[in-house]
Amino acid sequence: MDIGELGAYIWSYLYGNGINCVLSGGACVSIYSQNKYQSFDLDFIENVSTSRKEITMLLNKIGFKENNRYYVNDETKFFIEFPSGPLSAGSEPIKSYNELTFETGILRLLTPTDCVKDRLAAYFHWDDKQSLDQAILVSESNPIDMKEIKRWSIYEGCSDKFNSIQGKFKKPIF
Repeated sequence: MDIGELGAYIWSYLYGNGINCVLSGGACVSIYSQNKYQSFDLDFIENVSTSRKEITMLLNKIGFKENNRYYVNDETKFFIEFPSGPLSAGSEPIKSYNELTFETGILRLLTPTDCVKDRLAAYFHWDDKQSLDQAILVSESNPIDMKEIKRWSIYEGCSDKFNSIQGKFKKPIF
């Protein structure tokens, strides 16, 4: 399975067992860039907190064992993590999601625009240039709402940084 197929399998399984979460982070970049950027971790952010014990029990049933803060399975190079929420891009909560359908199930994940905001947050606040490159990769294959990115950048107090990079986005607008 590729990262999207595994993500859909995991999300559908968890959702079917009462755990409501959203895929975020680098895995979204991998999916939206058709693996031009390759991530190996699937970061699921829960909408409602579930006990670690319950998550561990469920993931054990499908072959994932807890190893420090990650869940690993010898049959895949990908690993699962549950970073603490709430789901946000920088300091702004994320309220809408995208759903993609794979042969292995449904995957709820950040929208392409929120994925770009998530990556830009790391660039804006920590000067993580790799995250800027990832945001650009997502924009090359997906429609991105640049008006929303600009609004959010102002909200984050990063309008100057946004103005300096907005020309790097090759396929922005909807």
